[in-house]
Amino acid sequence: MSKLALRTFTLLQTATSVGLSALAWAVTGVRPIWSGSQPSDRQRIYFANHTSHGDFILLSACLSEKERAITHAIAAAEYWGKSRLRRFIAEDMLSSVLISRQWTSPEENPISVMLSVLDQGHSLIIFPEGTRNMSDELLPFRSGLYNLSMARPDVELIPCWIENMSRVLPKGQFLPVPLLCRVVFGAPVAVGPGEERRAFLTRARAALKALNPRPDRDD
Repeated sequence: MSKLALRTFTLLQTATSVGLSALAWAVTGVRPIWSGSQPSDRQRIYFANHTSHGDFILLSACLSEKERAITHAIAAAEYWGKSRLRRFIAEDMLSSVLISRQWTSPEENPISVMLSVLDQGHSLIIFPEGTRNMSDELLPFRSGLYNLSMARPDVELIPCWIENMSRVLPKGQFLPVPLLCRVVFGAPVAVGPGEERRAFLTRARAALKALNPRPDRDD
């Protein structure tokens, strides 16, 4: 890629990021609530509940422009890689990182892919339930969050509860419905000394669930 093409591509990504952030604020009036953590330039893994394709856009809109530029959502290659258009939107426009759930070679290993992003000094947004969940209860967490924390213990893990996005952008819809949303950022979670995988994932899931601002209605 030439220097001019690279510069144009970078400007396109920046414009997309700023535009989507502005749209998220306009449609949802999103209000970030920092409960136990504060905005920071520190490298982080944000892990959140997942009910809509717009979840990571809403979460990203709550970050500073500097942090948003180096924070990448993890997305399923089986969905976003189905066509050249979807891949272009996910990777080139939204700067997402596609991982395969049905990987067959070592270089496709999702943990290896995510670690390579972290090793560049970037941050991640992941959805440890592994899929969009339209039920009222969080699904059990998959092991990726634990494996990442064990491999890169200096990277903060921040739980984030995303409220109302399933109503703003329901499954199968492309036009958002204006509704107020909140993103609640909790205190960092870390693997304790000698803590086993399942115990940590249960504790991380409980930490995320506890951030739900309307537990009687939503969970």
